[in-house]
Amino acid sequence: MSDDFSAQLVIKTIKSAPLAQLIPLYKEAGWWDPSYDQDPEFLNHIVKDSAFFVGVFFKKKLIGMGRALSDLASDAYIQDVAVLKEFRGKGIGKKIIQFLIEKLKENGVDWIGLIAEPGTYSFYKELGFEPLKDHVPLKYKGQ
Repeated sequence: MSDDFSAQLVIKTIKSAPLAQLIPLYKEAGWWDPSYDQDPEFLNHIVKDSAFFVGVFFKKKLIGMGRALSDLASDAYIQDVAVLKEFRGKGIGKKIIQFLIEKLKENGVDWIGLIAEPGTYSFYKELGFEPLKDHVPLKYKGQ
């Protein structure tokens, strides 16, 4: 990443963001269902109600994000880490994860987990994450 580019990046926690800048991040990450177009306002709650929602800005445009869900006492889960395609491969995702870990540790959180998407294990391993031996991530599907 060039020094000029890095100098223009701003990474910070946010409690709101324009939907017009959030939606492309979710779409490019493959997390956007067309039905969300009917009422995308739920994104406002995701940003506001996360323990930490991190935005990465380049020239005041939101180009990356990540968030932590936590009680801010002991446990946290990192999720929704995404960077716009044109800015990938520049270390931004790594900066997001490191920033979230730092914020969580500042609050005394000592257990930080996430569920890595297929093909991303080496990225997270490099940042200090390892598989939870004898544990299986589960998702509620209803009854």
